[in-house]
Amino acid sequence: MKLNRNKNYILANNTKLETMRLLLRPMTLLDTEDMYEYSSDRQTTQFVFETHQTLADTKEAIAEYFMVHPLGKYGIELKETQKLIGTIDLRVNMESAVAELGYVINKNYWGRGYTAEACDRLLVLGLEELDLIRIKAKYDQRNINSGRVMEKTGMTVDSIIPEARRSSGQSITEVTKSISKTQWEKFHS
Repeated sequence: MKLNRNKNYILANNTKLETMRLLLRPMTLLDTEDMYEYSSDRQTTQFVFETHQTLADTKEAIAEYFMVHPLGKYGIELKETQKLIGTIDLRVNMESAVAELGYVINKNYWGRGYTAEACDRLLVLGLEELDLIRIKAKYDQRNINSGRVMEKTGMTVDSIIPEARRSSGQSITEVTKSISKTQWEKFHS
């Protein structure tokens, strides 16, 4: 149990993380408009979550998902403009020392390396600071760009599961990629 408290303590002391171009920081209700800009866009959300119909949907999502249990959950803010362009989270299973990474980025900022930059920072947090043994991420096989982001960070395919779940009436093939602490160290040596 002591190990779990230490990991939560580390997460609690890392509520703000920086990269060269990004600030990963707690979400607040002040982020509603920036988040709604992409959460109301079907192209951005189609593989991640149900598209928001109203600002109230976004405000509720921020309050219920990001603010109730904030550890490991971050808004992705561009340092240069202080604009929220997405979110990223590291859901840690303390007992198994494994985490799952999830993210979404406003489509207006795709193709600039922001997602990989944010992922790399959370991989450092998870594999080096929290001393996790593995971090994984799942994506809908049709979301090729998400798979490419994972590859840029050193993740490799663990599994491809046809008919893993249903979304909007369609069967989804889910791909899981991951990177172990050992693979991370080799990737960065």
